[in-house]
Amino acid sequence: MCCKVDAVCNDAKPLSAVQTIEGKKRNRHETRTVAVFDARPAVRGTEWQPHVKAIIAVERRVLTFKPATGLWKSSSECAFYLSNRHVPAEQAADAIRKHWGIENKQHYTRDVTFHEDASRIRCAPGIFARLRSFAYNILRFNQSDTMAQDRYAAALGGIEALNKMKYFK
Repeated sequence: MCCKVDAVCNDAKPLSAVQTIEGKKRNRHETRTVAVFDARPAVRGTEWQPHVKAIIAVERRVLTFKPATGLWKSSSECAFYLSNRHVPAEQAADAIRKHWGIENKQHYTRDVTFHEDASRIRCAPGIFARLRSFAYNILRFNQSDTMAQDRYAAALGGIEALNKMKYFK
């Protein structure tokens, strides 16, 4: 299927496309092209045919400035997403950017504050991941300072600190 998706995106004309440019943020210049294609040729005759309606191709070209050398380094990649409905390229681009913004923010906080990647829990790790998510959401809802400092204050404050926290609006 992967080869079919790539072939459709190379051969077919996109239903819609959009290009965004982010210039010189943290020594990076990124050009992102999002194109939406009809998925019928790629999924015809497969179990995916009733479920996949569109292929969303995201091509990223990044120029990164290296201060040590004074040169720009170029890199590019292409990612494919499958959708169960046709969406405009602008809407797809916005949804993908928002998804990764949430993913990066939450993953960074959970890894740095809760040291999740260093966890040695091997028996039912999903339960502990849910507990960390629960704690993350409570701390985020009550955030007064940085997440790490709020976690430290809650740990030192004991039950009194937990009683002072809000758990819903």
